[in-house]
Amino acid sequence: MAENNEKLRPPYDDEISLVDLASTFLKRRRFFYMVFFVTLLAGVIYAVLMPQKYEYVSLVKLAERGAGSAIEKPGVVIATLENRWLPEYRAAYDDEHKERMPIKVRFQNPENTNFVRIVAEASEAEVGALREAHSSLIAELEKSQALAVSNLRQSLKAQIDSLSSSIDMLRGTQDAGAAIAAAVEKRLSLESTLKSVQTMETLAIARQGSEPAGPARSLIVLLSGMLGLIAGVFCAFFAEFASLVRAQLSDI
Repeated sequence: MAENNEKLRPPYDDEISLVDLASTFLKRRRFFYMVFFVTLLAGVIYAVLMPQKYEYVSLVKLAERGAGSAIEKPGVVIATLENRWLPEYRAAYDDEHKERMPIKVRFQNPENTNFVRIVAEASEAEVGALREAHSSLIAELEKSQALAVSNLRQSLKAQIDSLSSSIDMLRGTQDAGAAIAAAVEKRLSLESTLKSVQTMETLAIARQGSEPAGPARSLIVLLSGMLGLIAGVFCAFFAEFASLVRAQLSDI
């Protein structure tokens, strides 16, 4: 008996069907069109007026003591750039121009190489500041690398001179053949290392990328259209909800 009563019970009055949703949307479609086109137009205007930014890359090959062996490890060099030279340059820029430096600089070390990449994005109006920053950082790096090369060469020459003196002393003693041979071999190795020392090489300074950085304008327009669709549907139903609330309040 109870089951029959359940079956005969009428449906709830507040149930909403797809037909009700469709009719509500069509009733308030003007809100949808208004929100959709305003959002889409805002996206188009932003995409057109947004300044195009490009990526600029400077590439440096660190000084080497031999084939593939950097005098200073790239990780150490990048740490110095990030924690010393870049903050110093940024502070000097802020003091000189009375405003914050408009670009963000980052540093990279391609895997298994002795290269350091200095990377930054800038619009056409910011290119001058970007080139100055890259040039200043590379100048600091050149000084540091030149000092490292000079110290290495002096150390190698001192070791070679010391070995040469030792060889001259050993030649006057008996049973020193093995020691002399080892010293000569070591000296030849140091001389080879000295000849193979290479200074830092700047391969590119603020080279502009071929494609704009950041989201494409077409993507911005597409996303604004999708946002307009969602916001338009929401506003249409919210307008109907607000209308029903006002009508009910007026009856109280």
